[in-house]
Amino acid sequence: MQSIIAHYGYFALFVTALLTSACIPLPSEALFGYAGAFCTVAVGGAHPFNIWLVIIIGTLGSVAGSILTYEVGRTAGRTIVDRYGKWILLSHKDLDRSEVWFKKYGTISVFLGRMVPVIRAVISLPAGLAEMKRGPFIVLSTVGCFIWTAILAFLGKAAGANWRNVSNDFHKAQLPILAICVLVVGAFIWHRLRSMRNQH
Repeated sequence: MQSIIAHYGYFALFVTALLTSACIPLPSEALFGYAGAFCTVAVGGAHPFNIWLVIIIGTLGSVAGSILTYEVGRTAGRTIVDRYGKWILLSHKDLDRSEVWFKKYGTISVFLGRMVPVIRAVISLPAGLAEMKRGPFIVLSTVGCFIWTAILAFLGKAAGANWRNVSNDFHKAQLPILAICVLVVGAFIWHRLRSMRNQH
């Protein structure tokens, strides 16, 4: 990923930022940390990035990926549940419950979700499935993505050639979050399978 950004510049930054927010498992902390480090002569050489361009382009790419994933969930979510619901253990009742939940907590969950490793890559999908209003979703996603990108970019710039240490620290911090997500998904699957057995 570093060589791609170094070779293709801001365009590669935009595309990879888009992918990190579209459920593609690319580490945003490494992406924006490196882009920030590339703003220094120690990493970027004679033609380093501009830190504000990194933040703006990274934010735009992240928001574009978020909107793409949101629209997939919003337009195709119920169709997917109709066809494959029994295989993915989802029903329209689940979608209705998620819609009610997002009406109550969607604002804080989307905003904070943009700044939480792992969660930030997938939060757009349930927001789309729950048909959260587009306006608030885009605004909250933009603000959250801007803050997240700025923090990582400035940390990367401050670290310079030692930016990998910052990236590694963020990677370690996301492991407990990933473990919690796995446990939650596992508990959901177990509960749903148990309910299906009881119905039969």
